[in-house]
Amino acid sequence: MRARLPVPFALRCSTPWLHVVIASILLATGLSVQAQPFDGCRSAQISVAFDDFGKSGRMPPALRRWLNDLDAQRIAPFKVFDDAVFVGVCWVSAWLLPTPQGHFLIDTLHEPHSAELLANIRRAGFDPLDIRYVLITHGHFDHAGGAARLKRELKNARFVMTETGWAEALASSAARAGQPGAWAMIPRDVVGRDGDSWTLGGRTVTMLETPGHTLGTASYLYDVRDGSRTYRAVTVGGLGLNAIQDARQVELYIASVERLDRLVGERPPVEVHLTTHPFATGLMEHRTELARHTVTDPHPLVDRRGLHALLGELEVNAKERLDIERAKAAPK
Repeated sequence: MRARLPVPFALRCSTPWLHVVIASILLATGLSVQAQPFDGCRSAQISVAFDDFGKSGRMPPALRRWLNDLDAQRIAPFKVFDDAVFVGVCWVSAWLLPTPQGHFLIDTLHEPHSAELLANIRRAGFDPLDIRYVLITHGHFDHAGGAARLKRELKNARFVMTETGWAEALASSAARAGQPGAWAMIPRDVVGRDGDSWTLGGRTVTMLETPGHTLGTASYLYDVRDGSRTYRAVTVGGLGLNAIQDARQVELYIASVERLDRLVGERPPVEVHLTTHPFATGLMEHRTELARHTVTDPHPLVDRRGLHALLGELEVNAKERLDIERAKAAPK
């Protein structure tokens, strides 16, 4: 079994904003916001920093600079499978799933990085105008905040979220209007429901409604190819407990994790996790190995047992959180 990073504290904590977590990375590691190199996106270092940070609930100026620093966040695009390309930035993923009849894109990043996302797609040898579906996992700004720019640029694309996901994104955007970190959200486009599928060039992506991280979170199932081998993959829409409102939401989270874990045990099993946040699975540390990979080698991201272990740990943490939420709601 491959070594796996522990679940970062950020994915378990009760802090309302995941953004606060990133500030702790900078403070705990002593990294300079201005000097952070793009090749210094070290998952283990970030995960350790997450476990050390204090729940301040503040948005330090250093954090805002780091989130918006193009040099600090820049990652060259890289192929993960024959038909799956990472086109995101250091702290948040975007996935291009190309087909001969148009492409899927999972998540939009956020400003100012949505321009870098478009540039990464071109650097990887693809035309953004060939994107037909932008599949958004949930309504937090880091996953939906680039939709406004992409809507202007991707003339042939439809944008997909769950009904609740659209509502959450629009509400989140409206709540930030006129404040630091304000962002614009596009009007509703395609409303996806559990089990809905979209097909391009013989390739199908299926939406699973997996409420928990937010009530409108969606995960996406699809196949990926490595030479003659095909594997079932998932992009889990949200791992964190950082936006939990009550015990009912935690119960939904647990049910979603259990559902995903059942897919790991099915035939064919889901055994690839193309994550929404690279540090959660140590993705960046696999870049060198992926560059050397040949079709005769075991693929470094095919890790059914690792995905099962991750989901199991998330469930344990969520059950601990459920006890806390139920205690908070109990009559005094």
